[in-house]
Amino acid sequence: GWQMTKRRWPSQTKFASRKTPPNAIIIMVQLLSTLALATVATGLVAPSVSPARSALRSISDTESEIIAVDAPEPVVVTPVAPPRGWDVALDMPAGIAGPMGYFDPVGLGAGASEARVKYFRECELKHCRVAMLAAVGFPIAEHFHPLFGGSIDVPSYIAYQQTPLQQFWPVVVLYIGIIEIFSVFTFENPFGEGGFWSLKKDRVPGDFEWDPMDLYPTDPKEQLEMQTKELNNGRLAMIAIAGMVAQELASGGKLF
Repeated sequence: GWQMTKRRWPSQTKFASRKTPPNAIIIMVQLLSTLALATVATGLVAPSVSPARSALRSISDTESEIIAVDAPEPVVVTPVAPPRGWDVALDMPAGIAGPMGYFDPVGLGAGASEARVKYFRECELKHCRVAMLAAVGFPIAEHFHPLFGGSIDVPSYIAYQQTPLQQFWPVVVLYIGIIEIFSVFTFENPFGEGGFWSLKKDRVPGDFEWDPMDLYPTDPKEQLEMQTKELNNGRLAMIAIAGMVAQELASGGKLF
């Protein structure tokens, strides 16, 4: 008889040979599910924190590391005092002594410029030196007067009128002018920037560099002390000679 045989087509044979077992299908589904869950979990993870924040959290949580942060050193700003103006009591301390200290009752030095105060000091020193010579010579000449034959025996305030110099006063003026000419070169040009009666900037009032006996010390402290002595003695001498002349004018006779 006719025997029927079941024949497979080639395509069916190909697909049949590649048929996937059920366990493999389950494994693939689980793998795909795992990948999907991993993807979703990755999207839900918080963004990474900065290194500084992580470091702070590590310190507070685990206390496993100590980071020493050096604080910036404070900047110390030293205050600078404003430049002070020229002050006679600070920049020209000679002659300032007790008990009066800086004695200026008329206020000539108050608010005066440096050049003006130096001119006052130059004048003061010149009058001090003349007065000291006069205070010594005024009473001595009344008792010891060998000049002009020794015949001039009168009070000192009129002694000049008894000499031949009374008729030759221009000679006396010329002699004084020769001495005073050295003072002219200590002043600035009167028609220049300084004007009249302005000493040169490098001029030390009263310093004519004349010290034949080499009495002026080299130590600055001793120099200031000697300058103060000269001024104080000169101021006393100006008062003394004024009193001597006033007494003779009032009495008409000699002091002693």
